[in-house]
Amino acid sequence: MTRREYVTPRRVNLRLPTALLALGWALSAKAQTYDVLLKGGHVIDPKNGIDRVMDVAISGGKIARVAAGMSSSEAKKTVDVAGLYVTPGLIDIHAHVYLWKEAGGEGAQADAHSFRSGVTTMVDAGSAGAKSFSDFRDRIIKPSKTRILAFLNIVGAGMGTGKEDDPAELDAQAAAKTAKENPDIIVGFKTAHYAGPSWESVDGAVKAGELTGLPVMVDFGRINATRNINALFLDKLRPGDIFTHCFSGHREELLGSGKMNPAMEAGRKRGIIFDIGHGAGSFYWYVAVPAYAEHFYPDSISTDLHINSMNAGMKDMTNIISKLMNLGSSLQDVIRMSTSNPAKEIRRPELGNLDVGADADVAVLRLDRGNFGFVDSAGAKKSGNQLLVCELTLRAGKVMWDLNGRASQDWKTFPYQKETWKH
Repeated sequence: MTRREYVTPRRVNLRLPTALLALGWALSAKAQTYDVLLKGGHVIDPKNGIDRVMDVAISGGKIARVAAGMSSSEAKKTVDVAGLYVTPGLIDIHAHVYLWKEAGGEGAQADAHSFRSGVTTMVDAGSAGAKSFSDFRDRIIKPSKTRILAFLNIVGAGMGTGKEDDPAELDAQAAAKTAKENPDIIVGFKTAHYAGPSWESVDGAVKAGELTGLPVMVDFGRINATRNINALFLDKLRPGDIFTHCFSGHREELLGSGKMNPAMEAGRKRGIIFDIGHGAGSFYWYVAVPAYAEHFYPDSISTDLHINSMNAGMKDMTNIISKLMNLGSSLQDVIRMSTSNPAKEIRRPELGNLDVGADADVAVLRLDRGNFGFVDSAGAKKSGNQLLVCELTLRAGKVMWDLNGRASQDWKTFPYQKETWKH
């Protein structure tokens, strides 16, 4: 036998009539309706109200069927996910993945971080503005395997350029024009880090939002006597706008008494969205624990991924999810905060679910029980007994992360083709 020869059905069935073999192959091909079958996992799909053991079939990169008791013979590849949780691909609505040139850059590479924590969609939160967006789109977004969407910074030059306090850069018309030209990517506008005495940055972002019908995400800058979260929530933002870094404590989210600022609940009643945006300096136990004690929970979970947060307390999406579970959120709660809720917030209802016909963006998660430590943005530790780990991630039906080889073929039977190896 030469190096390239393999035993085939024709070799081992020489005594069977050719017609019978052809019939067998045809029946087998007909039976294999699906490309991939994720079998036996506990499916959690908040949008569709699914929370039980079911199978998920994928064909042509799309969700083909979600049902119990499907046969492995119906699929070309069956992946046993019994004992694991199967969810829509996670959506991280606050990340920084644009390596903006002028500022040197704190953006991380999306594909290096997304799939290993079950994330299939990242929303860049204002790294680029109207002046830099085309570079971001062409150089970063288009080649990415991760789906990347964007909040456009109201600052034309973008984030980290030293121009965030320059009123001349706060051009709502230019931001709106760029968003209208890129509706497939831009989902809203971002105002961040503004240190001026008044509301120019927030007002500019809201104006751009009104011109386009898109939401605004606010990383609120320094507060003063008039520029505070009470005025922000009640006078400036609109229902559906997003307050990120909600457990940061930097904007008096927590009062000196140790109680949550009533402005937070008042904002929620007005329809303001509260997002985690963990980052390197925006999630602290001394805020999160009292918030949970008062039943004030985030609407969405996000990382604020960048090169300073990824190796610090933040780590990744599943680590943040685990933190909230150890604070008291159920697994069903945090999956909703990471899938259907953020999809609604960015007005992309086609994402964050396992609808038949939707892109087969899927996360397969393992929930471990034990003794674990979780670190906040200050480096303070809180112990917990639950840790969520991503076992498998599929983006449009293709396996992008496989921690323990659950979707892989055993090496003893793998059809190696050495001449096609890439180094």
